[in-house]
Amino acid sequence: MKKVLSWADIAFFLAFLAFIMFRARWGMRTWIGVAVTATGFVLWIIARLQLGDAFSLKAKAEILVTTGLYSKFRHPIYLFGFVAYCGVMLIWGKWIPFLCLLLIYSVEVARVRKEERILAQTFGQEYCRYRENTWF
Repeated sequence: MKKVLSWADIAFFLAFLAFIMFRARWGMRTWIGVAVTATGFVLWIIARLQLGDAFSLKAKAEILVTTGLYSKFRHPIYLFGFVAYCGVMLIWGKWIPFLCLLLIYSVEVARVRKEERILAQTFGQEYCRYRENTWF
């Protein structure tokens, strides 16, 4: 069940992207949006794969992943998921959905803070050193 649930956001994203692209008016904004979406999506998938068994829907800390994208970014799944969705919003070309995306991701920021507290409690100084050398 975990494998299905953990990839449900990717399936939703792809379905949403297909819907938006079907309705898109193909111009420069759309092509830029496709490039942003593709870049964000590929990096999102890579981050998900690099996190491996450490991925969880509930914030917990069993493994501190510090390699791959995680050597530069503490939360690449959130970051590149956001980039991918921003690309979709660019393709869509509407401001209200983009504002809704920002609202949704403000909830994600609260989740990031909770995860960081748990990681700091679990890994202590090791996490603090990691945090000093990474972005977001």
